Amino acid sequence: MTEPLLEVTDLSVGFQTREGQVRAIRNLNFTLQPGETLGIVGESGSGKSTVALSILGLLPKNARVTGSVRAKGRELIGLSEQSLSQVRGGTIAYIPQDPLSSLNPAFRVGWQVAEAIWTRQDVSKEKAHKRAVELLELVGIPNAADRAERYPHEFSGGMRQRVVIAMAMANEPSIILADEPTTALDVTIQAQVLEALRAARDQTQAAVILITHDLGVVAGMADRVMVMYAGKAVETAPSDDVFYQPRMPYTLGLLGSLPRLDVDGEGRLRPIPGSPPSLVNMAPGCPFRPRCPLAFDRCETEEPALEPVGVEHSAACHRSAELVDVGIELYAPTWVDTADFSDAQVPEPVVLAAERNGAAAARPDGERAGRVMEVTNLVKHFPIRGGGLIRHQVGEAHAVCGVSFDLHRHETLGLVGESGCGKSTTARTVLQLLKATSGSVRFEGQELVGRSRRELRCRSTARFIAVRARNASAFRTSPTLRV
Repeated sequence: MTEPLLEVTDLSVGFQTREGQVRAIRNLNFTLQPGETLGIVGESGSGKSTVALSILGLLPKNARVTGSVRAKGRELIGLSEQSLSQVRGGTIAYIPQDPLSSLNPAFRVGWQVAEAIWTRQDVSKEKAHKRAVELLELVGIPNAADRAERYPHEFSGGMRQRVVIAMAMANEPSIILADEPTTALDVTIQAQVLEALRAARDQTQAAVILITHDLGVVAGMADRVMVMYAGKAVETAPSDDVFYQPRMPYTLGLLGSLPRLDVDGEGRLRPIPGSPPSLVNMAPGCPFRPRCPLAFDRCETEEPALEPVGVEHSAACHRSAELVDVGIELYAPTWVDTADFSDAQVPEPVVLAAERNGAAAARPDGERAGRVMEVTNLVKHFPIRGGGLIRHQVGEAHAVCGVSFDLHRHETLGLVGESGCGKSTTARTVLQLLKATSGSVRFEGQELVGRSRRELRCRSTARFIAVRARNASAFRTSPTLRV
C-alpha cells in the first residue's frame, strides 16, 4: 500500500446560525489512494458536498473547521488563500454541481479552458488553445474547434457541464473532486464523461472522489463507497460489498428505493419513511432511529460508532450483525415487508383532486380529458452572427424544427433526448420565454404565439387568480383535501 494521496482525519465542520450550530460534518475519517475512486452517496443534506468544499477551503466565513486534511502529505486546514489557490486546479481539481456558476458569461468557452492551462503551465496561448480544443473533444463536445469560439449561454446545460469537466482535467491533477458531475447529462453523454474521467484517472494515476445521488454511476465507477447520513459516515466498504452485502439499514433503504426494469409487475418503489434529522441540536442516540424498522431501546440513547464488520468493511449500526444473511436480490430487504409499520406511514404520492374524487375513474376507457394545450409545427431558429466590429448574421442554428404535440388534463408528457437536441428550447418557446420562429401554441383554445409580453402577463395573472380561487373553494368545501 502506497502513501495515500489524500488523508482526512477527524474532520468536523459546523456552521453558526441564528438557530444554533449546524453540525454538517462530524468526525469524518477516510483515505484516498493513487488511482482509486471513492464514491460518496447519501440523501441531500447528508454532508457530501461539504466534504469537497472543506477539502478545497471553499467554505463560507461562518464555517468552523477542525481536524486534518492532508493532500500529498501537505496539511490543507489553516492554509492561506494564496497557498490554497496553488493547490486548487493543480494538485486538486474540482468539478462543481452547477456549471453555470463556474463559467464567465463574458468570455468564450475555449478561452476559459485555455486560461486554466497557460496560467499554470509554461506554454504559449496558442498551444493552450489547441489543448483546450482537444479537451473539449475528449469530453464529447461536437465540432469542438467551432464551439470553443462560443459563449456559455450558447451551450445547453449538459454541454456546459462537459466544459467544466474539461477545465478540471486541463492540468492533470492528482485528485479530482467531482460533485454531481453527471447531473445535467443524458445517459449517452454521461457514459462518455465517465469514460473520460476513467481514462484520465488511469493515465495520470489521479484519485477521484465521486459525489453523487446516482447509485448506478457509483456501481460502475467507484472502487470504494462511503455512505453518509446526518454528517457522518455510516458505512464504508468496497463497491461490491455495499451493493451485495450491506450492513447498515440506511444503505438497504437507499438500495430498496431504486427502480428496477428487470422485475416483473408494477410494484411501487419503497421510499424510506420520514426525513433526515435536523443537524441543529441533534437528539441523543442514532440519527437514523426514527426511520429505522430495526430500532430498539439502545438506539435511543447511544449513537453507534463506525466499526469493522468485515474485510475493509465498516458500518455504524448496533444490529449490523443481524444483517449478515439479508439478501438484496430485489433491492428490498425482508425486514421492510415484515417490519411493524403500515403503508399509512409511508408518504403517499400526491394525487390530483379530480382523481381523489373519482372523476378520472369515471371516464370511459380510452377517453381522455379535455385538451389543455396544442402545439403545431413549432420552429425556433437562432441567428449565428459573425464579423468584426460590425457583426452580421452568417447563418442559423436550427434548435427546434416542426415539433407538434397536444396535452390533455391529468396527462404527463415526457420530452427526452440527448443534451442539445432542443428539449429545453421547446419548453421555453412553448412558454413564450423565447419568440417562436414559426408555428402555433394554443393554450385552452387561445393562441399564444405573437402575443405581447403584456398580454401574456395579463393572461398568466388571470390564470393564477382563478387557480387560487378554485383551490380556496376546494379547501373550504373539503377540509381534508390537500393538493
